[in-house]
Amino acid sequence: MSIHQWPERMRPREKLLAQGADGLSDAELLAIFLRTGVQGLSAVDLAEQLIADYGSISNLLAASHANFVKGRGLGSAKYVQLQAVMELATRHLAEGLKRGQALTDAQTVKHYLSTQIRNPARELFHVLFLDTQHQLIAGETMFSGTLGSTAVYPREILRRVLELNAGAVILAHNHPSGIVEPSSADIRITEEIRRSLELIDVRLLDHMIVGDREVLSFAERGLL
Repeated sequence: MSIHQWPERMRPREKLLAQGADGLSDAELLAIFLRTGVQGLSAVDLAEQLIADYGSISNLLAASHANFVKGRGLGSAKYVQLQAVMELATRHLAEGLKRGQALTDAQTVKHYLSTQIRNPARELFHVLFLDTQHQLIAGETMFSGTLGSTAVYPREILRRVLELNAGAVILAHNHPSGIVEPSSADIRITEEIRRSLELIDVRLLDHMIVGDREVLSFAERGLL
């Protein structure tokens, strides 16, 4: 059955207008982007199939151009549109973390980090450098790999802290699995960095883990 034949309250566009975007499922949001389905499948059915094929909406959004265009009902035009939409969202959230702005809103930081380092393929380690008033100096992705390897070097973070004359730091990394529970390696490296920063009188304010649908804060969890 075509979406146009559905009751109005069930149609994704009308549902979004009535309930807001957060009231829609991943498939319904993707269906609005797709606009049309394919023969035998409505846009919502197609969206559900694509998400199932990729394993998650995050995997679909992170797909390379070569893999994306293999999807049924997708193509280069859709890939370009999606990349543009994602970049607009990233820049919108980044406006809340401009240089010189005091970081007093944990949710803004979480939203920003989720767009910067959510990646299903590899772990990215990001550092926010702040002054003593907790105003942003810079945000940088410094390492990639896994925290269980030698990919994260506390001395490199200290070197950058000294270069930027930072007074406080927020750490963040993603979990490609999508699960935000901290591992023993996460806890160990956090403690190593915290102790190293204390030697130069710099505070570690938080360490956030970015997953598919949530961001875990070490500070909120009582792990700092």
